[in-house]
Amino acid sequence: MTRDLRTARSRAILTFVLAGLMCGTFTVRIPALTDRLGISEASVALVLLAWGVGALVTMQSMRGVMARAGSRAVLRACAPLCAASLLGVALAPSLPSMVVVAALFGMFFGAVDVAMNAQGSAVERAYGRPLMNGMHAGWCVGAMSAGLLGTVAISFGVSFTANLAAIALVSAPGAYWLSRGFLPDPVFVEPASGGARRRMPPVVYLLGAIAFGAFMVEGAVADWNGLFLRDTVAAPEAVAALGYPIFEGGMLIARLTGDRLRTRVGARRLIIASGLGTALTFTLVITTSSPVVAVGGMILIGLTVATVSPMAISLAGTATGNPGPAIAQTGAMGYAGLLLGPVVIGFLSHAATLRVALGVAVVLGVLISVAAYFLPRRESRTAGAEIHRLTEREPLKAAA
Repeated sequence: MTRDLRTARSRAILTFVLAGLMCGTFTVRIPALTDRLGISEASVALVLLAWGVGALVTMQSMRGVMARAGSRAVLRACAPLCAASLLGVALAPSLPSMVVVAALFGMFFGAVDVAMNAQGSAVERAYGRPLMNGMHAGWCVGAMSAGLLGTVAISFGVSFTANLAAIALVSAPGAYWLSRGFLPDPVFVEPASGGARRRMPPVVYLLGAIAFGAFMVEGAVADWNGLFLRDTVAAPEAVAALGYPIFEGGMLIARLTGDRLRTRVGARRLIIASGLGTALTFTLVITTSSPVVAVGGMILIGLTVATVSPMAISLAGTATGNPGPAIAQTGAMGYAGLLLGPVVIGFLSHAATLRVALGVAVVLGVLISVAAYFLPRRESRTAGAEIHRLTEREPLKAAA
């Protein structure tokens, strides 16, 4: 079983890497998309809205599918289809067709996102200790790789179509191969009372609001930093493409060290500090006229915002006796911010300027800190204790 656990863990991490690579490639080449189709920022917002609505619709319908099929089967089917839909994005010849294939890409990506987090949770429970931050660090690695590869592609004159098509053609077989080493999902006994299952403490919704703000900031950077750096700060396109991998680099560092920092200062204090730090660093980026300062500031935004959403989801899991519904509620609210935030930025930029629109992230940072102030001052359980409680019936020995 030890070897199976190692295989499942490594393949789960690599699935996060692959998902970050596909999504990151799409976002980092958005400036090239505007040039290829000759569309405005408002039209880009429409494409992003189609992607977001597709993902949100799938996420909302995945509970029943996951209960019947499990994360392993969903990933085996949907991860290659996600890559195929990315190929459709690469080849779309017009704005209407781009909207359609972006919606399909979002739908399959939403299924992959839910399933890979469920598989990560299954691996985490089998090991009996927290591993989810490492899983999400894998996403950062994939997104950073997408940004670096995009920069190289731009430097060598590789088109939007060729860049996305190459990633899609590599990702499809890779995604299917990774799915062959996953664990079956653990089975939980549902409470007899459906009403009891729906009732959750107010802190879960407070954590959902915190996750919403953090995900909205992440989405704003992912989808709009390229255009901001190129068109507002006048950075060359190849330099502007570095903003996203630099931001993800800051996210990666923070997520690799966030658990230890949380142990030292506590989740509540860390979220308050992270929200204020996000507001300050975003203010620096959107008020500068220097491409060097703006690009370099992306790593500071990544460092400050990265741990907020994982901690919110982790705290939600300890807020009730049954962590599943609370995590689902907080996660759904968070992803609403990730999917809808960039769209809001797009329409605000059309009404004013992109610099003004990105000021929303400054406000969100402050609101995250204010909301975190009302969190309980002491955590009910550590993440490790919660995982141990869930796995104590069938303890498994895993490699360190």
